[in-house]
Parts: sequence; structure tokens; C-alpha cells
Amino acid sequence: MPARTWDPPGPLDLHRTLGVLQRGPGDPAFGVRDGELWRACRTPEGPGTLCIAARPAAGQVEAEAWGPGADWLLDRLPELLGESDDPARLTARHRIVHEARRRHPGVRLARTGLVLESLIPSILEQKVTSDEAYRAWRLLLQRHGEPAPGPWERMRVMPEPRGWALIPSWEWHRAGVDAKRSSAILRAVRAARRMEEAARMDLADATRRLMALPGIGSWTAAETLQRTLGAPDAITVGDLHLPKIIGYALTGRRGTTDEEMLELLAPYEGQRHRAARLILLSGRVPPRRAPRFPVGDIARL
Repeated sequence: MPARTWDPPGPLDLHRTLGVLQRGPGDPAFGVRDGELWRACRTPEGPGTLCIAARPAAGQVEAEAWGPGADWLLDRLPELLGESDDPARLTARHRIVHEARRRHPGVRLARTGLVLESLIPSILEQKVTSDEAYRAWRLLLQRHGEPAPGPWERMRVMPEPRGWALIPSWEWHRAGVDAKRSSAILRAVRAARRMEEAARMDLADATRRLMALPGIGSWTAAETLQRTLGAPDAITVGDLHLPKIIGYALTGRRGTTDEEMLELLAPYEGQRHRAARLILLSGRVPPRRAPRFPVGDIARL
């Protein structure tokens, strides 16, 4: 069981930095126990589980890892926790952004260096509620993933590309995944090597690489590369809620469109995703006027 310590170059909010990797409550590949963050994933070296704990008194982060991918995960711990991220590159142009950064100085953009790990759950989140997507991810990993290395028995590692390709159609249906999304995932895993190459590209090239695959649009590419590259400018376009939240937070108006959101965020060019993260952390959201969108379940059809 290899271990590593790391001295962050500045404030680090471990939970908010890595929380974006969790796909809903009960995510079999992510968990929090006794204040420690656990992550199970499939690395280029094989399955691995990473346990990370902040030690504020010592100003350090401690990590342990298990499995064939343990050394790969530990070697990339600083990158995962935002060592190459530079929050100071954002200049606050709105009071709400300034205040959110002041209150959350330790939020960095995580960089996993893995594409399929973020791409597949992002595809599952296309055009459905978060609850539906989280349920699908949870069921697919529980039924078709493999037990994660290490001592936490509930954790699972997602299938390897061939494992995804072997999932029968009725299992996708049982998980509530329609043919459009399952087909996009199958195309992605068949092109797994080319997809993973995007982790070593800049944002523009990586976006083009992902969007060259049918079924992957700008929304899915941005959601993936925010995590894979820790890309500060990978703003999500096409989201049901984000433009409304950004517009309300910055102007007090409701019903903001994607185009209007991009205009509002234009002063943050190069840092638009970071600005959006800070705005979301402010907690300023438009009051709800309609009931929550009902959750569908195609598995019952």
C-alpha cells in the first residue's frame, strides 16, 4: 500500500475541489468516510483506489492508494488537486464573484488526466435529470464494474472499455438509459485510445477530439474536460439551469439564455468556467416557480 504526502502551494478546500468528481449520493466510485475522500478509477496501469486526507495542522495532504493503478494515482496527486491551477488568473469583475472567491480561497480545479471516467457519466447526464443519471451510473457500476482495490468494500471501479461494450441492451434499459445515450457510450469506448489522448491536449483540440464522435456535443465535452483537464475556460453551454443561475446572480433577471450568459461572462474570457463555479458557490439562485421536473423511468416501459 504505497502512500504519499504533498504540500499544497496555497489554501486547498479538498472537499469542494474533488466534490465535482462525485456523481450523486451513493456513487460507487467516490465516497467520504471519516473526513477522508475516496476515489476508485481505472488508470492506464489498471484499477486503483485513492484515499486522501487533509492535515491542516501540518499544511499537508496525505494519500494512500491500492491496486495496480496505485503508483499512477499517487504520482498525479498534485495535478489532481490543482497544483498547476492558478486561481489568481481570474480578475473579479462582479462583487458576487469577488465575495465568493474571498469566502472560498481553497477551491481549485481538479485535473484527473482521465477521459472516459468523466465522459461516460457525462453522457449519462444528457437530457435527463441528475437523479436519473446518478441512478444509472450507480446501477451500471454495481452490476458491471469490479470491486475496487483497498479496504472499502462498497467501492467499485468502472468497467474497462470491453466491459462496457459487453453490457447487453436490456441492462442499459434496466438502468434507465435510452438507446441514444448507450450508443454514444459504446462509440466512445470503441474509440477509447483516441478519447484518452484528449487528456494530453489543450482545451480547443481536446474539445474537437471529443466532439468528432457522434453523440458528444459541446455540453458533454465541456462537462468532461472541466474534470479531465481542470480547464478554467470550459464553460458549459446547453445546460437547463446554468444560464438562469448565472443571469440571476449577475443581473437579478430571470430567464437568461446561453447567448446572454456568454455575454455576461465575456469579461472572464479564459476563466469562464472558474467564474461560473464561484457564482454557483455564492448560493444565489432564482426562486423556484414550478414543481421539480418529474423523474422518468424507462426501465418500467
